[in-house]
Amino acid sequence: MSIIFMFVDGIGVADPGELNPFSTRTRGMKGISNLVNGEQLTTEWKPVAQPERVLLPVDANLDVEGLPQSGTGQTALFTGINAAKEIGKHFGPFPHSGNKPFLKKDSFFHKLKASGHHPVFMNAYPPVFFERANKTRRWSCSTLMVKSSGQTLYSTEDVIQERAVTAEFFGDYWRNQLHIDLPKRDGQDIAGILLQAAAKHDVVFIEYYLTDKAGHAQDADFAEDVLRRLDQVLEPLLENLGEHTFVLSSDHGNMEDLSTKSHTRNPVPLVAIGPDAHHFTAVKSIMDVPGGIIRAVQNL
Repeated sequence: MSIIFMFVDGIGVADPGELNPFSTRTRGMKGISNLVNGEQLTTEWKPVAQPERVLLPVDANLDVEGLPQSGTGQTALFTGINAAKEIGKHFGPFPHSGNKPFLKKDSFFHKLKASGHHPVFMNAYPPVFFERANKTRRWSCSTLMVKSSGQTLYSTEDVIQERAVTAEFFGDYWRNQLHIDLPKRDGQDIAGILLQAAAKHDVVFIEYYLTDKAGHAQDADFAEDVLRRLDQVLEPLLENLGEHTFVLSSDHGNMEDLSTKSHTRNPVPLVAIGPDAHHFTAVKSIMDVPGGIIRAVQNL
């Protein structure tokens, strides 16, 4: 049994309407529908707190004025520490210098490893990412956390060998924009790679960032494509979870309101499906998510 934790960047819970892709662009998307009991991911979605299914809108503002940002939001989501309050503001997209120590020693990755458990980060990165990050010393919250916990970040060969996935899932961005020769894969393939990892690790962590990118672009067609990619992985993944538990959350709102290219102060979704979902019934904010993951893993 494993926890499969999918961090989906920049998705909030907002009223239904023409500028909310979750209410206008998800028709026929069975995976996304399965997340929310056949409803839509809007304010009309009914919260659920059952032993094997938890669906809650949770706070990402953390009692700090202004619009939530990725650097502080992701730090809170990964460590349980109110990173924005620690530095007195929301900050991003990269982690603030005052928050980096939390990511380097207080994350759920570090705590799980310290207790003898085995998390794995499934995202792979192309050579250009490593060249830029090593030169600028600017790592994202997730990569800083994972690197400092001792896991080597996955790269091209790991994608080829089915040990990792690209950030947009199917490898087409790498093929078309970076001219890296990767095998073509579909949602069934990606779900299979994640489930294969779940058979070997206590926590399988995957990050999907295109949702935030689509929100900033204010592009409904791009948003639909981004959601369809997500759906194509979620449908087979949720259908084949078995005894694993799937968890999904976000760092701040954005794509649910295409009227603005900025982030929002909307709540974000917390979804937990599977036998250990009950460990997330008391989640009120993104800071509570890593504690739920740790409790669930200790119960495995």
